[in-house]
Amino acid sequence: MDLTTSYMGLALKNPIIIGASPLTSTIESIKLLEENGAAAVVLHSIFEEQINHETHEMDHFLFKGSEDYAESLGYFPEVTLSNLESEHYLDEIVKLKESVNIPVIASLNGVSKGGWLEYAKKLENAGVDALELNITYIPTDTEVDARDVEQLYLEVVESVKSSVHIPVGIKMNAVFSAPAQMAKKFADAGADGLVLFDRPVHVDIDLENLNSIQTINPSRSQDLSETLRWSAILFKKLNISLCASTGVKNHEDILKSIMSGADAVQMVTAVMENGETYIKTVLEDLVTWMEEKEYVSIAQMKGSISLAHTSNPAAYERASYMRVLTDYRY
Repeated sequence: MDLTTSYMGLALKNPIIIGASPLTSTIESIKLLEENGAAAVVLHSIFEEQINHETHEMDHFLFKGSEDYAESLGYFPEVTLSNLESEHYLDEIVKLKESVNIPVIASLNGVSKGGWLEYAKKLENAGVDALELNITYIPTDTEVDARDVEQLYLEVVESVKSSVHIPVGIKMNAVFSAPAQMAKKFADAGADGLVLFDRPVHVDIDLENLNSIQTINPSRSQDLSETLRWSAILFKKLNISLCASTGVKNHEDILKSIMSGADAVQMVTAVMENGETYIKTVLEDLVTWMEEKEYVSIAQMKGSISLAHTSNPAAYERASYMRVLTDYRY
């Protein structure tokens, strides 16, 4: 059975990438992931908070770990990321690349044109195989135009791509008014891959301390819906790799993602809940299903139920729920 696939030009032994998380925070844990079948890893962004903490000039630091958002989208501070924590992180990458054989993808969370570009180069020099940009900007200013926000994203992609020679993927969110066009803009800006979709933390209210808080938002298989929709819509329309994320819990979710048009998937929650050996279980279940259905490779099924090939295009194109409600039974 041929489970191999390609994501952003990286050859993978199977479609399972372990996303940025505590699972990918140490060399030992990543080696264990590889031993149990993971095809690639996205490194835990431990530098995300540390660098921001020591670089107070970075007004465009994003979402997780910060409650402050810049008022002006046109201001990009030129910062230098040289604290000890970030240098230690680079040293760990060098050691990691000597210890594992699977592709290692680094995750960057920020939009500063200065310091983040410098750090992207350092990550490339340390040996990472690709970069993943997590650019979930939350504009709180009611005067900020949506086009300005989109341009902010695109400028970051263009700048990072111009500074490195390794593949660059974007962890895209699903809240753009025209996701298909935004995906095309990312591709035109030079992005090599799209991760569909970013999963922000939940915002809640602490009624005891009367304060806003952020809470972990574990995914479920039901959360895969929009990923399937947009993988199916974008398949073969753009010269860009697609990676399914948010709600990939088992072999069935992987199959649905691949058939919709994804090249690979990112798993986190399911492995954290069940342990690293769960990857082996999922791969075994994947092979069993493919044998029963007489598939011989991942490539054979890729995009087979995308918008271009489905017999029910309305499932992807229409948001109407009347027929679904009509057919629903308790």
